[in-house]
Amino acid sequence: MTKTIRLTMAQALTRFLSNQMTIVDGKKVPVFAGVWAIFGHGNVAGLGEALYQVREELPTYRGHNEQAMAHAAISFAKASFRRRMMAVTSSVGPGATNMVTAAALAHVNRLPLLLLPGDVFANRVPDPVLQQVESFGDGTVSANDCFRPVSRYFDRITRPEQIIPALARAMAVLTDPAECGPVTLALCQDVQAEAYDYPESFFEERVWTQRRPRPDRDELAAAIAALKSAKKPLVIAGGGVIYSQASKELAEFVEAAGIPVCETQGGKSSLPDMHPLNMAAIGVTGTSAANRLAQEADVIVAVGTRLQDFTTGSWALFQNSEKTFIGLNVQPFDATKHRALPLVADAKEGLLELAAGLQGYKAPASWTDNAKSGKAEWQRAAAKVTGLPNPLANAALPSDAQVIGAVQRAMGSEATVLHAAGGLPGEMHKLWQAGAPGSYHAEYGFSCMGYEIAGGLGAKMAKPNDEVVVMIGDGSYLMLNSEIATSVMLGQKINIVLLDNRGYGCINRLQMETGGANFNNLLKDTKHEVLPDIDFAAHARSLGAISEKVASIAELESALARAKQNDRTTVVVIDTDPLISTEEGGTWWDVAVPEVSARPEVNAARKDYEEKLRLQRVGD
Repeated sequence: MTKTIRLTMAQALTRFLSNQMTIVDGKKVPVFAGVWAIFGHGNVAGLGEALYQVREELPTYRGHNEQAMAHAAISFAKASFRRRMMAVTSSVGPGATNMVTAAALAHVNRLPLLLLPGDVFANRVPDPVLQQVESFGDGTVSANDCFRPVSRYFDRITRPEQIIPALARAMAVLTDPAECGPVTLALCQDVQAEAYDYPESFFEERVWTQRRPRPDRDELAAAIAALKSAKKPLVIAGGGVIYSQASKELAEFVEAAGIPVCETQGGKSSLPDMHPLNMAAIGVTGTSAANRLAQEADVIVAVGTRLQDFTTGSWALFQNSEKTFIGLNVQPFDATKHRALPLVADAKEGLLELAAGLQGYKAPASWTDNAKSGKAEWQRAAAKVTGLPNPLANAALPSDAQVIGAVQRAMGSEATVLHAAGGLPGEMHKLWQAGAPGSYHAEYGFSCMGYEIAGGLGAKMAKPNDEVVVMIGDGSYLMLNSEIATSVMLGQKINIVLLDNRGYGCINRLQMETGGANFNNLLKDTKHEVLPDIDFAAHARSLGAISEKVASIAELESALARAKQNDRTTVVVIDTDPLISTEEGGTWWDVAVPEVSARPEVNAARKDYEEKLRLQRVGD
């Protein structure tokens, strides 16, 4: 007879999560590092009580905003190379829908996240319960149905025994390198408290390890043949290189064949910036060294990248009409983009087998030498914009690039630097000199403002011995800053550099570039009675952080030196110019301009836009 134990559904859930393990650096550790929770009527009595019972083996962390808690969990998973993860629970209603944005972020970025929102009563007796969203035409709908399009797997638990197959499916998705993404288990609040005789085997410890599929023989042969014929080969390193921990294999592959490498936002730090074959960033926010090669390349090995529009210049960057893409990716959906020769495999395994098949091949020396000279030229251009301001220039405010240079000098490439939406990702992608794999942490797949501070907290929890530096603009700070208080409460010190350009500077520049008037982006261009004069340093102090505002780049470097010695989260604020961005590098990006306008600036921008559209190689 099967041995059973009588537990509530919520107790079974938490006990199960506590017994899922993985191997990191040769040591067995829990897959789930904890659960972020804000309790409400839809989860406090059921899941809250269950979490209390396992609080030692499965820690519960309290945040201040459900979206931010989920961002912290996502960042933790990213910084852990998807080996470990966290769960997040909220009540039914706004707590749940607050997490939908984070679910979309995890979905786009292929990152594991377990969401456990409370749901309405399965028995429907007390309907409509507090916070219930009622559909006039469908009695089965709840607010949690919003998670369906942004979850890799969605389930609503309406009976206690349903958690058995649901958790099996959840773990398969969360730990699969191809399917990886958010899982939502909507927990009906009455069912959380219902008991069932669960088989004891359900709670046996299980160790999950990374699956590393090897390439198909025919796909491998086609990829090797294409590369052997290449005169101008190029590698694009995406986030899959980082998650596969394939940096060593990538370095050995390109060094043996003399192939230059460029990096996406997700793939930056695949190789250290100083590696002679690393051309750094590619695409809209790319370096001149990388983009020049991309225009000419005849064989492009896209490793672990989904080839989004910022990487491809909206399909206008790769101009060689005879080019061939090789899509080395664990996910077939991504491996076949751009009519690529698919090479469906783990990045590490795929690179190893490509290297073995290419023994003796070497890219023409003229191509490799050309790449290296282009890199040297780019490094000189980057040094000019990131260097100390000319004291004779009399500039009122520093640029983002100058701030980046100061942070680089003060914190070094050993730090983990984190940023998200706005102008900083473009400048950081071009200019930051990354060190170890994973030390560059960008959320640019979903370009989600508000990720930065919560993300910094999650990264610090994953990498407690690293200095974590969060780069954030004033607009994003104002959207979501509450987890500064959480970082102080948990003793997780992060360093926050806040660039105040008094508005949404990045999108204001795009507005100007597309012929638009300065409108509703910078604070001065909004409808207002009084312009806000926000004391960000005082605000950060009110949340428990150490903070100061500096007036120059030199003062910023001194403040960051002090921040490294501080014992808790530190915020350093500096005013910056909203109009300056690095002109060197970059490429076109498809942002549609109105065909008809009463403004001549828009009409001129439309004419330029139509010219650029001709560069797109649609379907190529």
